[in-house]
Amino acid sequence: MNASRTKAKGKGGSKAPAVAATLAPATSTAAAASTTNGHTARPDNATLLDWYRLMHFGRILDEKAANYLKQAKGWSYHAPCAGHEGIQLALGRSFRPGHDFLFPYYRDLMTSLAAGITPYEIILNGLSKDGDVAGGGRHMSNHFAKPAINIQNVSSCTGNHAPQAVGLAKAVKYYDSDAIVYYSGGESACAEGYFYEAVNGATHGKFPVVFVIQNNRYGISVPLHEAMANQVVSDNFKGFPNMKIVEVDGTDVIDSWHGLQEAIQYVKSGAGAAMVHADCARIGSHSNSDRHELYRSPEELAEAKGRDPVRKLRELIIAEGIATDDELKAMEKENKTQMLDAADRAEATPDPSPESYKDFFIAEPYQATENRAAAGEEMTLLQALNETMKQEFRHNPDTFIWGQDVANKEKGGIFNVTKGMQQEFGYNRVHNAPIAEDYIVGSANGFSRFNDKIRVLVEGAEFADYFWPAMEQTVEMGHEYWRTRGQFSPNVTIRIASGGYITGGLYHSQTIEAALQSLPGMRVVYPAFADDAAGLLRTCLRSRGMNIFLEPKYLYNHGWAKTVVPNGFEVPFGVARTRREGKHLAIITYGNAVHLSLQAAEKLAAEGVEVEVLDLRTIRPMDVGAIVAAVRKTSRALVAHEDHTTGGVAGEIIATIMAECFSHLDAPVMRVGSKDTPVGFSPVLEKATLLSVDDIYQKAKQVVTF
Repeated sequence: MNASRTKAKGKGGSKAPAVAATLAPATSTAAAASTTNGHTARPDNATLLDWYRLMHFGRILDEKAANYLKQAKGWSYHAPCAGHEGIQLALGRSFRPGHDFLFPYYRDLMTSLAAGITPYEIILNGLSKDGDVAGGGRHMSNHFAKPAINIQNVSSCTGNHAPQAVGLAKAVKYYDSDAIVYYSGGESACAEGYFYEAVNGATHGKFPVVFVIQNNRYGISVPLHEAMANQVVSDNFKGFPNMKIVEVDGTDVIDSWHGLQEAIQYVKSGAGAAMVHADCARIGSHSNSDRHELYRSPEELAEAKGRDPVRKLRELIIAEGIATDDELKAMEKENKTQMLDAADRAEATPDPSPESYKDFFIAEPYQATENRAAAGEEMTLLQALNETMKQEFRHNPDTFIWGQDVANKEKGGIFNVTKGMQQEFGYNRVHNAPIAEDYIVGSANGFSRFNDKIRVLVEGAEFADYFWPAMEQTVEMGHEYWRTRGQFSPNVTIRIASGGYITGGLYHSQTIEAALQSLPGMRVVYPAFADDAAGLLRTCLRSRGMNIFLEPKYLYNHGWAKTVVPNGFEVPFGVARTRREGKHLAIITYGNAVHLSLQAAEKLAAEGVEVEVLDLRTIRPMDVGAIVAAVRKTSRALVAHEDHTTGGVAGEIIATIMAECFSHLDAPVMRVGSKDTPVGFSPVLEKATLLSVDDIYQKAKQVVTF
């Protein structure tokens, strides 16, 4: 046990009156504990009785979940909390509903009950009912959440919520709130790289977050000694400054409570983050799909049951004369009556309607109006991005940007796209992040939770090639609005420098829109001209929801992309732009390939072939109407993109054309892209690999002459 703390000892005072029969709303019970000689004394008798009432209720709910499974009535996933109730109750009661923020994990039934989710709401979640306050049955059972009181809806991906919790704590500190952010998770998730990224971010920023680690020594069937050298998992993090580590017995609610209060006081002091490591016992299997008797001995299972937190608290209450066995049995009987009543009511409620899957796909965007009549000045694509960011940061003071190498004295990123922003808007709104792409994106997700006015703009990676570590959080963010049934929208735009033609080789030449456009819940834009870059970025930063903004870095300062940018220019999502009119062939394209297609069209025009070039500008949502109109007009279509030919966006566009325009076609729809190989560093290899004007010209002739 942590030597800095004194464990609770001694008897309570006189017997407390009988506790109320109904479950009271969760409130902090800090006032129930007195302080003696600098150490927190044992909570009073009424508090202990309240804790036992809750703990017993959590246990019978846990058992009810298992019975639902046996009856095939619901709760298709259940990870029992038995053996964790001590730390979980202490955590739930430390949380202040509607004030603090709690990120529970899938085993946190007791935490959720103590934090303010009612038994009825817990059963609705377990049965995946339409009335489930977490998200109406959209997420896995046993994933308890209640956004209305700040209990967050988190992923099934273990530890995934750590960078989100830190990002939210970052916002709490920026907005000078006295809220605490709680992360709860198992010991196995602490091995994830993004968990280390989160701890690094929290300690560097001294953010008000408490990491609660519930260590039951098993990751499903993998014993902890096979996964980590340190069996006390918090020892892995002792080298981080600005963090207090407190060790508690997670099966002892009093010890857990004291440890949490110590951690909370440290965080409230502003000195940094805290970690509470709770030694728990996993009494049951990992989940309903696991059979722990296959890998745990009878002796070990008996030892785990011997540490039962519910039994330990019950025995303490009787031993100290706080309540008799008969009085506790009466309380337990009343709990069971309430639980059965909640179950009957929950079972009678409707399931989600099948049609509701279409709702809350992504938050409504800003209603942009494309007005090219306004006065403006000629800019490069880079200048347009820089100026638009500055204008939007002035327009909305709740706009932020961070990422690797975005602000260092007079430098503004490796391409200077963010040059001058920190000087104007200050460090707190414009700052660097570590080379931790998952943390960059995950912390943006968390930060945006504090206030719906917030807009976070991040450089997801210095180059698209390095974005892959962030895909875990990107996928997660795409689920958020749908999964919470519209209760939370991650208002985040991710900027990524994309594409080749800069002799960048394997790791500076990728364009990754094919992977991104396949993910639900996000918009993907890819402008080719300065005005469209400005207009789409403005629309992104004024919209709710998640946006991926791909920037063709080859065009940052290239004359091809230079245009007059009208003042305050806006471009709606999902609206393509015809760059060249034609009647013999439609080339559908975007990004760098727009300019290559225009040049190929010029060559074909000299041969009497008039090509229409359609610049999609937005890949998701895609302007299907414009595609259909262009193909029906010309009866021939070619899709050109810089990405690899196989598996690129062209496949989706062609599928749309075949479904909508089949009877109008006079030739097969074809595609042209870069070779299906990595991009070589040598200029000779790069030229041979990447899409070229001649590639488009030759393929266009093939379509036209079919």
